[in-house]
Amino acid sequence: MNSINADLHCHSVVSDGTLTPEALAVRAHQNGVELWSLTDHDVIGGQQRAKTASKELGIRYLPGVEISVSSMGQTIHIVGIGIDPENAILIEGLRKTRDGRSERGQEMARQLEAVGIPGAYEGALKFAGNQELLSRTHFARFLVEKKVCSSTDAVFKNYLIEGKPGYVEHRWATLTESVDWIKAAGGAAVIAHPGRYRLTDLQKDELYKSFLLAGGLGIEVITGSHTPAQYEEYAKIAKQYDFYASRGSDFHDLNESYIDLGRLPLLPTNLKPIWSLF
Repeated sequence: MNSINADLHCHSVVSDGTLTPEALAVRAHQNGVELWSLTDHDVIGGQQRAKTASKELGIRYLPGVEISVSSMGQTIHIVGIGIDPENAILIEGLRKTRDGRSERGQEMARQLEAVGIPGAYEGALKFAGNQELLSRTHFARFLVEKKVCSSTDAVFKNYLIEGKPGYVEHRWATLTESVDWIKAAGGAAVIAHPGRYRLTDLQKDELYKSFLLAGGLGIEVITGSHTPAQYEEYAKIAKQYDFYASRGSDFHDLNESYIDLGRLPLLPTNLKPIWSLF
């Protein structure tokens, strides 16, 4: 079962990706993905489109979402796999999480204007299409378009991060809330790309134990932003805390993402794949 080419983390134009749910399904199919999930940020509007396209292509599909969580002074992402997109508790929780994105975006734009970059709110909104879904990625694409930076990677070294112009903290869902919403919708909660968080070993232990206590089940071991050394590190973490292991590219765009859909190494054979629950 670990040999399945599963990609359970990617994003479409419904949040901050650049491909439609249908185009993602086609790309996944072309790249040999056997099981996939669309996990847009805090929104599930693309789920039916992804499911329909997958059925037409003959590729297995699990509905998903990625929820933004405020924990330990930073933003942690929790992926929900195998959710019911029509669950009322999940829908309302995500709506509450999205509240405030417009106000946050306006403050980000004010900070950028103060350092000589006007028009950022309107420019970012053009990429987002909807102020309710406005994110740092949309601002980053605006800054690349305006040639302030050469790439989105360069943006996130000089802007939009803590201590740099354009950074505005937002209060997202709590860890327990995110897991509760996913569980209510029949899904499995997974800690996304754990190697990206700036946490001490003590904080990591606290996060993992709190997550398990809330009813969380999995952790991404093989993901686009992890190095080969981190594959091994988080495989050991999965064993230590008895997590189910997940695999996902975190694909957003052909030019921005760490890796293409379905191009990751397979899960180690000694781990429990999260998809075995479904």
